[in-house]
Amino acid sequence: MRPDGYRRRAMKLVEGIEIRPATEADVEVVFALIVELAVYEKAPEQVVGSAEILRRTLFEQGAAEALLIEDAGSGEAIGYAIFYLTFSSWECRSGIWLEDVYVKPERRRGGVGRAVMEHLAALALERGHVRFEWCALDWNEPALNFYDGLGAKRLDDWTMLRLDRDGIERLAAGREGSAAGPAQQ
Repeated sequence: MRPDGYRRRAMKLVEGIEIRPATEADVEVVFALIVELAVYEKAPEQVVGSAEILRRTLFEQGAAEALLIEDAGSGEAIGYAIFYLTFSSWECRSGIWLEDVYVKPERRRGGVGRAVMEHLAALALERGHVRFEWCALDWNEPALNFYDGLGAKRLDDWTMLRLDRDGIERLAAGREGSAAGPAQQ
């Protein structure tokens, strides 16, 4: 759990918002915001999860954490963030991977995004993490410019790679279709 100081620090920058850990009761709201983000990123068809899967993943498995960003006056959800632990073998220490940060378009440009990033950075420090990482779509110039303004470094020498569920199954089974095929000795 985060100390109350994190919320106060965020609220000093943006009066009238609250950043708090999401609860099981918030899952439907967080999932609706995930769908909004997917629409913004021009990929709503790629959302194949559900609120129930999100609930199990966050609260039964503990695989990630979610923050809910709310208007302190109305209690309306205006955004969310989902993050989880990473590990740096070179530093031999953990870090935070920010999977999503989303603020509704009508609430942007008011410092809310920065408050969320400051909140997460403070959380990373409090927990002893040495990195705070995320990625952004290469066409999303507003986000890239925002992250540049935070002092984030672009890691242009790294390429993100992914196996989807089918790819994981093929690779685990050593079946054709994985780039290398069955393991060679």
